[in-house]
Amino acid sequence: MSEQQQEPKPGLLGGFKEFLTRGNVVDLAVAVVIGAAFTGVVNSVVNGVINPVVGAFGTKDLASYKACLKGPCGYDSAGHVTHGVAVLWGSVLGAVLNFLITGAVVYFLMVVPMGRYLARRAARRAKQEEEHAEVEATEVQLLREIRDALVARSS
Repeated sequence: MSEQQQEPKPGLLGGFKEFLTRGNVVDLAVAVVIGAAFTGVVNSVVNGVINPVVGAFGTKDLASYKACLKGPCGYDSAGHVTHGVAVLWGSVLGAVLNFLITGAVVYFLMVVPMGRYLARRAARRAKQEEEHAEVEATEVQLLREIRDALVARSS
């Protein structure tokens, strides 16, 4: 049997250093910080705009919307269910609205503009490459004409 050579594995700290020095780790950290800050903005939109609009038709707080599945539900002074089965569909609706608002803002303010920018950049690059190819073709044609003229002149 022949021995297989194995590459030495970096130590624990070496692997951690390699992980941290990759560029995408920094990008991910920035995205997490921006996402956390953006969550506060979305929550204030839901609490300051969406909840009052919903409050015009009923309760101001979405979390207070609930239904009782089994028997009449009893609640204590803190609002916890003491008997019955309560479904808190208002809090789910609030979370879905948070998600939709966050997704819409990210899509329309980040994804769409970035897509347009990348498409314009790709079109600009393609145009430059096409112009470069035309210049090369013209140069090649000119060099062929010079070669043919030299061959005709020498013979």
